[in-house]
Amino acid sequence: MAACAGAARPARAGRSRDGVRTARAPVDSRPRRYRTGRRADRRRRARVAVAADRSGTEPMAGEEFNINSPKKLGEVLFDKMGLRTETIRRTTKTKAQSTAFEVLDELALGHEMPRLVLEWRALMKLKGTYIDALPQLVNPDTGRVHTCFNQAVAATGRLSSSDPNLQNIPIRTELGREIRRAFVAERGNVLISADYSQIELRVLAHLSGDDALIGAFTRGEDIHDQTALKVFGPNSGLSKHELRRRAKIINYALLYGKQAFTLAKDIGVSREEAQAFIDAYFAGFPSVRAFIDRLLADARATGVVKTMFGRRRLVPNINNKNGQVRSAAERETSNMPIQGTAADVLKRAMIDVHAALPAVAGGRARMILTVHDELLFEAPREAADETAAAVRELMQSAVTLSVPLTVDVGIGENWKEAKG
Repeated sequence: MAACAGAARPARAGRSRDGVRTARAPVDSRPRRYRTGRRADRRRRARVAVAADRSGTEPMAGEEFNINSPKKLGEVLFDKMGLRTETIRRTTKTKAQSTAFEVLDELALGHEMPRLVLEWRALMKLKGTYIDALPQLVNPDTGRVHTCFNQAVAATGRLSSSDPNLQNIPIRTELGREIRRAFVAERGNVLISADYSQIELRVLAHLSGDDALIGAFTRGEDIHDQTALKVFGPNSGLSKHELRRRAKIINYALLYGKQAFTLAKDIGVSREEAQAFIDAYFAGFPSVRAFIDRLLADARATGVVKTMFGRRRLVPNINNKNGQVRSAAERETSNMPIQGTAADVLKRAMIDVHAALPAVAGGRARMILTVHDELLFEAPREAADETAAAVRELMQSAVTLSVPLTVDVGIGENWKEAKG
């Protein structure tokens, strides 16, 4: 079911692909106002950044070359510079050595050149997909960019966005975050971002019943700091920043069922070290391991995995004889109850907030976008604090878990300011 944002729609129930009824609150027909007057600045910045990043690769290569050509790039990286991955990958058609993301990402662990190529590709995508394209999508009648929300596309139950995808506006780089600055409220209004804090890890704590996780969230402790302590101990010799970085990667990697090989690449350590981190994590949070084992055992017996609210996903390949196919199904099984429950919580919150908004800010506040764990609102400037407080309370009380739900709220004239 795709709900296009061309007009506001009443709340309704729909039937997803697995036959379980789901409900969704409406999102206002005006999801975003794009400030086209800022387009030129962002285009200039992108051109400068792309040129600078491209020029950085040429001295390393010792020659000018077409960075757009996978064949030429492969010749420079593998033949001239002699770089190698653990497993040589070749393209199917030409049999040339692959320069796909996974290959360059692995090479970037030991050399600057592949990292610069990846940055250049990211900048080119930023320019083509967002800086150049989004202004062309502004509706001339409303002055806004309109999207479609899809109820039954993501297998975990998350709402997705398409035509265009407004849930994929980049946030990892400063230039990417600047694109969000171009999405602004109407004059006299502000945008309000309300984002569930670490909701998937909180759902994991609730579903697993792990005492250490529940205790950390109940006491308001930083879960990544607690994970760092469990995994690396008090005398690791690593900086606080590096400890937290690694712990955050580990928390979410295990949430998505990643194994030592992938975790090693994500953190930048050996496979043996990564496996030791995984073992230490499960020793520190033993009920998480037991919870995942129960999920896998139940799925192998029934071919089904469920969210906390009973929404089902079929996992027909959980007993497949092909190891790669079976491993993918096992990752789906361990992740779906967590990400799916988080999606259910957000949808319940959307319904509650939608029902309450007419009584907030004189009925002038609108829900205009959902991005995974975040809801974005537009409200009159003078009613911003009232709206933010009401939204936070409703989202935090949408469901009751064994750990508190917390919502980070920000207010700004544009999306970047509101998101912080």
